[in-house]
Amino acid sequence: MKTVMIIAGESSGELYGSLLAGALRDLWPEVRLLGMGGRRMQEAGVEMLAGISSAFGLTELASSLGRIRESFKRVSEALVRISPDVLVLIDYPDFNFRLARIAKTRGLKVLYYVSPQVWAWRKGRAMTMKEIADRVAVILPFEEEIYKRAGVACEFVGHPVMEEIERYRSEIAKGSPKSLRLFGVTVEDSGCRLQDDRGPVISLLPGSRPHEIKGLLPVFLDLVRLFKKESQDYRFVMPLAPDVDAERFTTYINALRDEGVAVKDDAVACLASSDMAVIASGTATLQAALLGIPIVVVYKLSPITYLLGRLLLDIKHISLVNIISGKEVVHELIQNRANAADIMTELKRIMYDDNYRIAMVSAFREIERVFSGRHPSLRVSEMIGEMAGWR
Repeated sequence: MKTVMIIAGESSGELYGSLLAGALRDLWPEVRLLGMGGRRMQEAGVEMLAGISSAFGLTELASSLGRIRESFKRVSEALVRISPDVLVLIDYPDFNFRLARIAKTRGLKVLYYVSPQVWAWRKGRAMTMKEIADRVAVILPFEEEIYKRAGVACEFVGHPVMEEIERYRSEIAKGSPKSLRLFGVTVEDSGCRLQDDRGPVISLLPGSRPHEIKGLLPVFLDLVRLFKKESQDYRFVMPLAPDVDAERFTTYINALRDEGVAVKDDAVACLASSDMAVIASGTATLQAALLGIPIVVVYKLSPITYLLGRLLLDIKHISLVNIISGKEVVHELIQNRANAADIMTELKRIMYDDNYRIAMVSAFREIERVFSGRHPSLRVSEMIGEMAGWR
């Protein structure tokens, strides 16, 4: 039986894993898929060996270490027992590099999909990738050259987020219920703008990692209250990632609901129905850019993690939008600057400074051109078939 193991440790990687699972099934309906991920991968037909176990930073890692060790034990034992035709590793390097070494000692084929950020820090991992992976599929355009210089068989396949957005737009065009009516407004498929003349809709995206959500929910609550003091016409929506433990943040989520914030579970739909958004640095910034939604990027870490990051990271910007553009397209508010007053000031600039807003959206269109016409899940599925000798 054709067998593929897919390992994703975080919410964004789990989305990519679910899209890949669907593409694999389209090409080879009989393929057996198993791995580590979350609800979306399970719904796509992947047999779950373990759930998402991600952690970020020193304080977050300490509290999650036991769960990560247990997940690694389950996955590595299954890897040895089942010997899949191809092991697909999605980002999550500290976990997946160890698993790849086990796979290589067993003579198994390894495809690394979604590179760790070797362009930002720990650049030596590019050479490590040469040792542990047979092929690498990267989702950012500048990553391909980095790996090729290191002698790694690498290909830029495009970004899976583009697939998700194109599928959403297709559903809108077909009149699917998933076109979504938030607050009784209709979403257009072209510009994804509101059809009514009431106040603007602002999306609030607190990230998917527990430390991100913990740091930003109080800020978002303050922000909503600031806007509501000014006018009741502002409307807010907050999508939560599918694998977020919402019960852990019940106090703030309920307080946001009490202020009229609609809490949803579909980030693309929420962004598409918004006039602007406040987003924790991560994949969602690229989602917003590809949808043409102006944004403010915010981020908060524990003080120790932030200080270590300043010492280790070799980048000028933290958001994918700015990194891909090579300049500041969107404003980044980090640590103490990620506060309600500063965020509100930046949102007002988006609302009232036409030149600023138009320049931002114009830069977003340039980013979209980089990813248009590519089908990453299909291409990675084809690479798996090539490695396994199925085609």
